[in-house]
Amino acid sequence: MVKAIVGANWGDEGKGKITDLLAEQSDVVIRFQGGANAGHTIICDYGKFALHQLPSGVFYPHVTNIIGNGVALDVGKFVAELRHLADGGVPAPRVIVDQRTQLLMSYHVLLDTYEEERLAGAAFGSTHSGIAPFYSDKYAKIGIQVADLWNEERLKGQLEHICTLKNVLMEHLYHKPLLDPRALFDELMGYRAALEPYVGDAVTFVHQALKEGKQVLLEGQLGSMKDPNLGICPMTTSSHTLAGFGTVGGGVPPTSIQDIVTVTKAYSSAVGAGAFVSELFGDEAEELRKRGGDAGEYGATTGRPRRVGWFDAVATKYGCMVQGTTQVALTAIDCLGYLDEIKVCTGYEIDGRVTEAFPVPALLDKARPVYETLPGWKCDIRGVTDYGKLPQAARDYVDFIEAHIGAPITIVSTGPKRHEICYRK
Repeated sequence: MVKAIVGANWGDEGKGKITDLLAEQSDVVIRFQGGANAGHTIICDYGKFALHQLPSGVFYPHVTNIIGNGVALDVGKFVAELRHLADGGVPAPRVIVDQRTQLLMSYHVLLDTYEEERLAGAAFGSTHSGIAPFYSDKYAKIGIQVADLWNEERLKGQLEHICTLKNVLMEHLYHKPLLDPRALFDELMGYRAALEPYVGDAVTFVHQALKEGKQVLLEGQLGSMKDPNLGICPMTTSSHTLAGFGTVGGGVPPTSIQDIVTVTKAYSSAVGAGAFVSELFGDEAEELRKRGGDAGEYGATTGRPRRVGWFDAVATKYGCMVQGTTQVALTAIDCLGYLDEIKVCTGYEIDGRVTEAFPVPALLDKARPVYETLPGWKCDIRGVTDYGKLPQAARDYVDFIEAHIGAPITIVSTGPKRHEICYRK
């Protein structure tokens, strides 16, 4: 059986904790898309860790962790992350890097940085991790697969072709030093040495695991709003953030996905540019930002302050719909205990008309939030594990959200630690 865990919104929903929770019950955990441009923060028995490349099953010795073919593999960060786990006392995890995964190169980071510099005020808010250039190359068929590292003549030919193309940009658009194919080959030989203990045929491994009745968990990065097709284009990421892409990027058959756990926060948060209808500003935003999560609302990868706002039921209902949600995990409800009243965005006003349907990006910038206000519970609920012991106002808030997003909320997280969880029947 395959279960997917994905985000309903802009990312930053608290998926790391829920993935860690579900990984405990899994045999295989697969990262199926994205790169090191976003992270999952996990607090476990070994301490607090921010994962950017590794799947979130690395804290369990019984789990095989796979970096799937849909991932942008930054080898330097992959190795550094493994070292960070070892330094933290975590036993060496079982990891397979799929042989068809493609490599994020140093020139992808350079091109990402140069393009943001060129765009200046019109920039996309990139993390300068090389993600957009990587996926551009992948779909332009000039990417380098992990398997290519063991075919040196083929690799040298690829690098000559790549440098011919890239150096036109380097010289004439960015006015930067040219790429050297020999230096890139040496870079790749270093990657080969680092990856050799981990590379394998993950597709065959996963299909065999499914035949044996193993539990497989697909782990997504970011959320529905960041999908390049169905998100807030062009302020999206460059890989597909939807559970359906797990069948490609994770190498699992479409018929095997039986459960899609979609994570949403009890308020809204986002890193980066793009439409964010229920956004808060000023002191109100800063107070929520400080109280959010375990260490405030700051990006696990970038450290940047996240944008925050009231829960957006319009965006979340749409996000759950396009994910194919079977159940919802609601996180960070404990962060709202200081509020007398809590607003929920239940509609968008666009050109004088109110809609509950999430609009296309061209109309989204015109949208104004329509709010309903609920009473707060004015007490600390962090760490509560019995749903029935939550204040009535908190349970009413969950009921209200569930009714508006059209999917059952089965898990309510009351804190950042692994088992600060309420299961809701």
